[in-house]
Amino acid sequence: MVDDGGERRSVFADRYMPSRRRREIVKRLYVLLALAVCGVVSWSVMISMPGKSFRGAPLPLLPPELILRDELAAHVQKLAGEIGERNMAHYSKLGVAADYIEASFAQAGFRPRRHGYEVQGKLCENIAAEVLGTGQEILVIGAHYDSVVGSPGANDNASGVAALLALARRFAGRPSTKTLRFVAFPNEEPGHFQTDQMGSWVYARQCKEKAEPIAGMISLETIGYYSDAAGSQQFPLRGLSAFYGTKGNFIAFVGNLSSAAFVRRSLGAFRQRATLPSEGTALPARVPGVGWSDHWSFWQHGYRALMITDTAPFRYPHYHQRTDTPDKLHYESMARLVHGLEHVIATLGNDADRRRVR
Repeated sequence: MVDDGGERRSVFADRYMPSRRRREIVKRLYVLLALAVCGVVSWSVMISMPGKSFRGAPLPLLPPELILRDELAAHVQKLAGEIGERNMAHYSKLGVAADYIEASFAQAGFRPRRHGYEVQGKLCENIAAEVLGTGQEILVIGAHYDSVVGSPGANDNASGVAALLALARRFAGRPSTKTLRFVAFPNEEPGHFQTDQMGSWVYARQCKEKAEPIAGMISLETIGYYSDAAGSQQFPLRGLSAFYGTKGNFIAFVGNLSSAAFVRRSLGAFRQRATLPSEGTALPARVPGVGWSDHWSFWQHGYRALMITDTAPFRYPHYHQRTDTPDKLHYESMARLVHGLEHVIATLGNDADRRRVR
């Protein structure tokens, strides 16, 4: 009887209960399914972006774009060619650069404000120009005006400041739903990088302390170098070249996972008008390069932010070198970029204000 019962239980188990082998197969299938789902989600959030990147040969620049090209070149020449290296080690030059930025904002019709803070017993200043909107939300467009020790910093980051000044000029007195703030920051480079001595960190902290409704922040970082040569583009992670290619001919919109929707909205708007190839991604902040500019400071204070960049050390052969001079930049491509960014800021600036007073 015992043996019969054991045999009956064995037959029952074989017929109706999953064996260890079956359980293992089912477990593996679930893992594979989960990985597939994660892959689709990762693709849709981190890689897949709206619109299509510009392809083909662009038409010649129109007269307004030619003016923009020359304007950008003049700003870069002033900051990197005439003023040159500007940082705490060359403190007087940092001050001259700040004066130039303030004067440029004023010439565009703004009443710029300088927000000072102390570093190593010396005054450092954020310089801001504002277009007051009809709603409550604020869009910040920023660029750092210091250069790394040992470099005149034409691409890093006189190019970003030149774009900042050109964009501010084009929005001066222009109606907008959101308030637009154009801000130049000191102390982004090593020595102060990703510390509370960064101008952007100080500024973002002040915004947070005042509970200002920052809808998003755009960091203009090293935007002036492009190449159609195969192999000119590198990446921080293996496999990304399969998505973005190996030619450094595009502008990149880069954010963290929390800013993915902001990246997608911004890049989608850019692609509506762009005559420059563009790519976008929202990656974990720990990936090398993803947080390497002033947008990082806004992440630390809970704001959405992205970086617009030519990818800097992953492309630019003169990155952080004495050879980072104004002659290395592609001003026609910069003009195409800034022209597209004008549409981005106009679009974001007039999106529905979620905190509008009713």
